Amino acid sequence: MSTLDSTSLEPTSLATTVPPQVLLNHHLKKLRLPTFVREHEKVAFECAQGEIDYQRYLLRLCELEHIDRERRNIERRIKQAHFPQVKGLDTFDFSAIPSLNKPMVLELARCEWIARKESCIALGNAGTGKTHTALALGLAACQKNHSVMFTTAAALVHELMEARDERRLRLLQKQLVRVELLIIDELGYVPFTAVGAELLFEVFSRRYEQGATLVTSNLPFDEWTSVFGSERLTGALLDRLTHHSHILEMNGESYRLESRKRKK
Repeated sequence: MSTLDSTSLEPTSLATTVPPQVLLNHHLKKLRLPTFVREHEKVAFECAQGEIDYQRYLLRLCELEHIDRERRNIERRIKQAHFPQVKGLDTFDFSAIPSLNKPMVLELARCEWIARKESCIALGNAGTGKTHTALALGLAACQKNHSVMFTTAAALVHELMEARDERRLRLLQKQLVRVELLIIDELGYVPFTAVGAELLFEVFSRRYEQGATLVTSNLPFDEWTSVFGSERLTGALLDRLTHHSHILEMNGESYRLESRKRKK
C-alpha cells in the first residue's frame, strides 16, 4: 500500500512566484472561510494601526467568521422552514389579545420546550394572532439552531395523500419526524376525509415524544371531532398532543377586523 509523500504536505508559498495575497485568498476559499477572504486585509490594517498582536488579529477574524456563519445558518433554516411571512414577537401586539398569556409566550420563545420535544397548541377564533404567534415562535427556533417546518393542516394532508399515491409516503413521514419543530397552522378550517384524518393522526403519533409540534386551531378541543370525523381518532390524537403541552388561549375580537374599523 502506497503512502502519502510527506513533502507534498509542505507549504509551497515560499518557493513560488505567485503573490502571497493570491495564495492566501485561494487557500481561504478552499477552507470555506469567506469572511476571512473578505475581511482579513481590513482587519490587518486596523490591527496594525492599533498595534494589536497577531493572536488578537486571528481572534478577531475568527469571531467575524463565526458571526457571519451563524447568520447564514439562520437564513438557511428560515428558508427551509417555508414560512409564508417572517414575523417576530417584536411586532406582536399583546395588548390586543388580553386572554393571551404573554409570559408563557416569551418563555416558549426561549425554545427549551423544543429541546424537551413537547407540544404547543394555540386556540382561538379567527384574527386573534395565532399564525403570527406560530411564525414568531418558529423564527425564534430557527435563531436557536433548530430545524423548523411550517405548513397548514390542509396542505399537509394534501401532501400526505399525494405521497401515498406516489408511493413515497414513508420517505415523507421520516422527514416529518426528523424536523425538530413542526408547525401545523389552521387546523379546523377544513374537515378531512377518513384517509386524510388517519394520515394526519399518523404524523402526530410518530412525533409524540420524538419532536416538538405546534398547532393552531380556531376550534376548541371538543369540536375537533368535526374535523377528524371520528371520536375514537380524535380522542387518541388529543391524548398524545395534550400530553407535555402548552396551551395558548387566544380568544377575543379579530385584530384584523378591529384594525379595519379603526381605519374607517
